[in-house]
Amino acid sequence: PIVALCDSGGARIQDGVAALAGYSDVFQRIVNASGVVPQIAVVMGPCAGGAVYGPALMDWVFMVETEGKMFLTGPAVVAQVTGESISAEALGGTHMHAAVSGVAHFTAANDLDVLYRLRQLLALLPPSSSRNDAPPAVPSPPPLDPHVR
Repeated sequence: PIVALCDSGGARIQDGVAALAGYSDVFQRIVNASGVVPQIAVVMGPCAGGAVYGPALMDWVFMVETEGKMFLTGPAVVAQVTGESISAEALGGTHMHAAVSGVAHFTAANDLDVLYRLRQLLALLPPSSSRNDAPPAVPSPPPLDPHVR
């Protein structure tokens, strides 16, 4: 599996288009691995701007309560553009994404707790996603005859 530990303020404007191209490369790899390799994001801090798309594309998302945040733009920009005052927690905190948006699948009290929960999920996954490892064969029952009652 792929495990992403996320804590990023996003791309900086001064990094220009090159930073955005880097995000594009990462997102393409996430999409290419989708359905083939299990992908897990662990949001352990703020995840803003372009950095927030990565976790949203993955199979499972964990968030650390009070620390984990996911939003495209922060409270200061929202206030400046809309005049609305909103906290980072209300805008993109753990409760918002676990109970309202549905982006987060698991929450944890702190970093140690989230890593413990991550290990629990990893233990449920098969030992390999190699295409060379055939899944176990189980004989199927004969098909039902639709004409027999």
